[in-house]
Parts: sequence; structure tokens; C-alpha cells
Amino acid sequence: MTSPELVALFETYTGGPDTIGARLAEAHRELAGKDPLIVATGRDLALFPGSGRPPEVESFRLGARGFKELTGISHLGPAVGSLVSIREMRGNAWRPDGEKLLADVEKARVANGLALWRDEIAVGAFRGIEQEIADMVDYSCAVTARYLRRALSEEDYLSAESLTADYLDGSPVPINHMMVATFFLAGMDAAHRVLRWLDAWDLDWPNAMVLIAGRQGRPTAGVTWNTSSVATFVLGAARGRLPLERLYMAPHAPVFATPVDGDVAHVAAMETELRSLWSSIRATVELGATMFPAHPRFVPDGRTLSAIGSAHDFDALVGRLRRVLEDPRQLLSAAVTDYAVDQLVANGNDPARVIVPGLTGVHYPTQD
Repeated sequence: MTSPELVALFETYTGGPDTIGARLAEAHRELAGKDPLIVATGRDLALFPGSGRPPEVESFRLGARGFKELTGISHLGPAVGSLVSIREMRGNAWRPDGEKLLADVEKARVANGLALWRDEIAVGAFRGIEQEIADMVDYSCAVTARYLRRALSEEDYLSAESLTADYLDGSPVPINHMMVATFFLAGMDAAHRVLRWLDAWDLDWPNAMVLIAGRQGRPTAGVTWNTSSVATFVLGAARGRLPLERLYMAPHAPVFATPVDGDVAHVAAMETELRSLWSSIRATVELGATMFPAHPRFVPDGRTLSAIGSAHDFDALVGRLRRVLEDPRQLLSAAVTDYAVDQLVANGNDPARVIVPGLTGVHYPTQD
């Protein structure tokens, strides 16, 4: 049984478009109609400048040049580690995947080279370090292939012990260092493009509205601002001018598809809904100051990753790889993204002035 009278009281405040709560959100949206709205999905950023101006969209992840190629090398460590885990659980069931990985690694090594990274992939943020990247890729493929060949030929070689001693922490350059370098490079490239794109707008950051919408990588990842690489990009571009309380993580918010051929009509059609969503959150948040002025306000802060002393602090850098693997809120690829953003901001968004841990000053020797 329910009480119609008490249910009606509930619905007077919240329960539909014709309620006090909905009218509060609508009033807030109208008041903020001129403010810039930034909406980020797992792949793209949309900027709605306000006052009815059309949106623009910047793709920063899967559509980016070189992203999949670089990430394929980044994932060598987790791929080999996964084979070890499969062997521990299922015995020789790992062998078909091991043979396929070996074949793919050997093909990738043949395709790799300076011309590939400089002339074909041609990522602006990597200009001037293409040879170092090619050398790192060649070394990583060679070391991975050697480890896999031995694992396939020696019955008991594939193990957690050999994985760390001979591969991830092996000499002359640990594969762990390569993973740091490749994750850093991917984060640096995406951050460089996002910073440059947002800088061109000269935004009113103190009044900006930001939504990080939908799924960010694995289903449990990026659900807080300090575990989201996309939030890190936006905060970096703001250079401290965006109040953190104006950035909302909205994993259940509607998302737009990546525009095809520059057509942003479907993105523009979502502006009112997305502004209303942000405004409904903000309007409720601001009730706190109205209702409880004598009590301390909520201040969002805190980080989840360890500080890095320098680009050569591999105890902290590799330690992050473990922490983000074990923390379901985070993505392995974002383990050093915040460090890349910090370095770009400190160096005027010039990738050429950034030290890439695991690459800058590191010699990846040619392997047989």
C-alpha cells in the first residue's frame, strides 16, 4: 500500500519535469546559457561555446594517429603477463595465444622503422624523437620474441619468476621502462592536442561547465576526477583556473558519437540536454551554501597516485603501473598521463622540451 498524498508530496519536489527541482535546474541553465560547456566522452571532447554558437569536437584517443600502434607496444608487458597467468590456471592452453603473439611481434618488428614513425604515422608531438621510438619498438619486439620462443621451447620456462627476472626487469633495458615510456608518449600526444585545442578558445575557465560523460575505458575506470585522464587533460588546459567543483564525473550521462566528416549536427542537438544535466547537478550543489551557511563547505581534493621525484624515478613510475592495474577505478594507459600533462604545462605545451621517462637519454640496443 502507498499513500497518494505523501507520494504527491514527493513528486512536488522531484519526480518529473513539472517539479520544484526541475524548475530550479531550468533556472540555473538559463542563467548559465552563455558559459562554455565542455563534455568529454571516452574518445572525444565537445566544446559548446554558449549563446547558441555551434559546438566543435576534438578526437583525442582512438582516432588519433599512432595511438593503436604505440599502444600495441605498450601492451606487450600485460600480454606476456597474461600468458603466464593463463598457464598457471589452464596449463598449456596458453600456447596458441603465445604462438600468435610471437608471430604478430615478429611482423611488427619488420614493419617498424624510422620512416614509419617519421613519414607515415607522423605524430606532431613525437617530432624529433622518431628514431628513439623506432629503436625502442625494435628492442621491445626483439626481447619479447626471444622470451616467447624460449617459453614455447622449454616446458617450465614460462613463469612469474622468469617474467620479472628475464623480461619485465631484465637488462639492458627493462620492458617495464618501455611501458612507462609508451604510456607517457600516448598521454603526452593526447594532452598536447587537447591543450592546444582548448588554449585556442581563450575560455572563461572560472565559469566553465565540465562533464566527463559515459564510460572511460574499462567499466570501473575513470569514475572520479583523479582517476580520469580526460579530467586531467581539461584541468591541465585550465592551468588552475577551473574550480574543481565545476567538473562533474557523469558515467551515466548520454554520450555523442564521434562526428563523421565533421558533421556535428547530432552533437549540437544534445546541447540542451547536457546543459540541463550539468545545471541540475550544480543547482543542487549550490543549495548547500543556501541551506547550511554556518557549516564547512565540501572541498574536493586529493590524488590517488604517488608523486614522482623526477623522470628517472622508476621506483615511483613502475610502482604506478602496479597500482593502476590493481585499482579498478584507473586505466593502465593513464598511469603517467598526469605527469605528462604537468610536464607539458610547465614547458609551454612544447613536447620537444619534455623529458620522456624510459626514452629520453635511454639507449635501446639492437637485438639479434
